[in-house]
Amino acid sequence: MAKPRTISELRAADYRVLSVKEELRKNLISRLREGISPFPSLVGYEDTVIPQVENAILSGQDLVLLGERGQAKTRLARSLVELLDQEVPAIAGCEINDDPFSPICRQCRSRVEAEGDDVDIEWIGRERRYGEKLATPDITIADLIGEVDPIKVAEGRYLSDELTIHYGLIPRTNRGIFCINELPDLAERIQVGLLNVMEERDVQIRGYKVRLPLDLYVVASANPEDYTNRGRIITPLKDRFGSQVRTHYPRTVENEIAIMEEERTSFPGEIEVVIPEYMKEIVAEITHLARKSGDISQRSGVSVRVSITNYENLLSNALKRAIRLRETQAAPRVSDLPAVVSSMTGKIEVESLGDLREDRIVEKLIQGAVLAAFNARFRPSEFEQLVTRFETGLVMEASESMPSEKYMAKALELPGMRQAVDRLNREGQGAGPAAEDGPAVVASAIEFILEGLHLSRKLNKDRTAGKTRYRR
Repeated sequence: MAKPRTISELRAADYRVLSVKEELRKNLISRLREGISPFPSLVGYEDTVIPQVENAILSGQDLVLLGERGQAKTRLARSLVELLDQEVPAIAGCEINDDPFSPICRQCRSRVEAEGDDVDIEWIGRERRYGEKLATPDITIADLIGEVDPIKVAEGRYLSDELTIHYGLIPRTNRGIFCINELPDLAERIQVGLLNVMEERDVQIRGYKVRLPLDLYVVASANPEDYTNRGRIITPLKDRFGSQVRTHYPRTVENEIAIMEEERTSFPGEIEVVIPEYMKEIVAEITHLARKSGDISQRSGVSVRVSITNYENLLSNALKRAIRLRETQAAPRVSDLPAVVSSMTGKIEVESLGDLREDRIVEKLIQGAVLAAFNARFRPSEFEQLVTRFETGLVMEASESMPSEKYMAKALELPGMRQAVDRLNREGQGAGPAAEDGPAVVASAIEFILEGLHLSRKLNKDRTAGKTRYRR
């Protein structure tokens, strides 16, 4: 069936225009009835953040998302677009997406007065109904609300003529969702300018009042430290938001891993990249330990982006080795973990330097993460026979550049090693005996076991010329 193209056709179709808040509410209720998650791309918020956001939408309340950096605040705001209708009608050519049955801008009102129901309409999709602005101190009222257009004045119109207005981002998002990121960073005088937009929906441009009853759902994000009466937010604006929802970092390593897998940048390639579960867990655990570390400032937070970029660098280091050694399979090893230093140090803020440099802090986190992953899988007492062999003079070498086959040739013959490697490989991939697994995966498991024994104080470790020697 053809979509209506004029106001008269829209009336004949008995189309009912809903406000944005009614529309969001209607579609959320529909999803809840069908048992469909309204925000499927958000991991770890199912029992905490999402229920509060749902309540705000059902209540028709504008929303503030409070949280540190990297807590998916912007992603959550953008996900609200999925609760809008696929398309809605608007007067064709209108800058502010006017409702065909109730236009609010001067130009559209004049067209309806002149042409009646013969005015053309267009159907606008969801993406056109979302506006977003990162708050910075240099933002002006003209950016958000609008400004008098000198060209239109030069054409002969009076300054008091509404048709001289060049609308800002907020009016252009009329009948949609408008998001302001880092709201407290707006200058106070700009925050004052938002008061009427939030409550009465009036706007003032150049000293004269224009009645624009905008239809908006407003979402803002802010850091908790700044969003206080003592911070950089004015109390009347804070009062205008109906609901305040506190976001958080992933509370489990499993959720962190799920986000890492979903968000990492991946490329097609000829070399197979196999990622053992314990290596994923180590990367996620590094971030979780950083969020508890007294050496790292917790006021600015440790973003999930730390986990994602660390994961990407770890895999890149493993891939680089496979390319250089002409191996057909790549698997990250413990010796690849120093690659995360460059991706992590720029994203954390050291609380007090003292004698600890950033790279030393990251090294401590890596050691803690490897030990936690090892202890979750093994008890050091399981390797008594292996440790005994080291006591008789055995020395094992490991290196990020060592070919995978070189690990298999010697290590799998050691007592208890084959069984331990076997267990690790079955954990992640349902693999068979260790000898049937790829050399890269086996090499990764051997390094993990040796490092775990070292951190458990069963083996000593020496580093020389890019190589690591494990001995008793």
